[in-house]
Amino acid sequence: MNGLAASPLRNLFMAIAFVLAVVGIATLAYMGAGWSFADAVYMVLLTVYTVGYGEVHPISTPYLHAVTIATMVFGCTGMILVTSVLVQALTASQIQQLLGSNRVKSDIEKLKGHVIVCGFGRIGLMLAKELAAGGVAFVILERGDKRFAEARDLGYLALQGDATDETVLIAAGVGRARTLATVLPDDAANVFITLSARGLNPDLHVIARGEAPSTQSKLIQAGADKVVLPTHIGAERIAEMILFPETAQFIRGSERMRDFEKVLSDLGLEMEVVVVREGSTAAGATLADLEQRGKGAFFVVQINRHGGEIITRPSGDTRVAVGDGLVVVGRNGSNLNTIFTAPAARPRAGRTRY
Repeated sequence: MNGLAASPLRNLFMAIAFVLAVVGIATLAYMGAGWSFADAVYMVLLTVYTVGYGEVHPISTPYLHAVTIATMVFGCTGMILVTSVLVQALTASQIQQLLGSNRVKSDIEKLKGHVIVCGFGRIGLMLAKELAAGGVAFVILERGDKRFAEARDLGYLALQGDATDETVLIAAGVGRARTLATVLPDDAANVFITLSARGLNPDLHVIARGEAPSTQSKLIQAGADKVVLPTHIGAERIAEMILFPETAQFIRGSERMRDFEKVLSDLGLEMEVVVVREGSTAAGATLADLEQRGKGAFFVVQINRHGGEIITRPSGDTRVAVGDGLVVVGRNGSNLNTIFTAPAARPRAGRTRY
């Protein structure tokens, strides 16, 4: 009984099936007394729905009396079941939504130092999976019905609403959050969310997604601490595979290296491949000189010469040349552009981040 009570939708299907069975059996019973199919169905429906318009044919035999009584008893009982189960299903759905909404709000109010993810598209889904795997508490903001339902079905803490609305950000606990990642495919929306979040929490660490390269400066001006350009990162990743296939395989080709990158991330470090461009201040310099310029922010673990030679564990007096790819381990957010790339007035150098 508990199992049946816990599934109103299944109960509704069973009640409807019972009524249909009663209608079918009663129709055949009337037809057995010589009635036509149309008259039999009409009589059964009048009885089941208790309309009482009158009998199609006289109920003059004990057989017809028994069929009519059975139709009234079982048919009316079936309709009562259908009505009650339908009300139960609708009420249970509303109560479940109400309790679910209250539970989500209660869980969010308990969070502190959590992450807010704005948007549950392709990137938002991948980000949520990584955060969940890392044991980080996070809240998803999504206004679309389908994607919101998907986030909820995956067991993620989610609110349905427009992240550009400050009241939605407040409901997500932006004042207590440590990081907000806005990964919507709309640059204008990401800029607006960054502005709103920065105004609500000046200490918030904001990471924003940008589609157009020109949006990067706007997002930084709006208050983003970091800007991610997925298209740009993808292009650099492909360029790395073309220029330095061995290094790409070394860094991404094994589960051990991916685990190593997670360890680096936990320590506040990241691994990058930086290409030395013509005209950069790094061209012709020794590794010791470069690391000294970086003031301990990074160190070089491997050099991929332009001609194909690979130098592992290079010494401090090793000089780098134009076209060399340097595998660098440094602190998160280290600005390597001023050391390894061309001056600001010249074209920006390629750089692949992991």
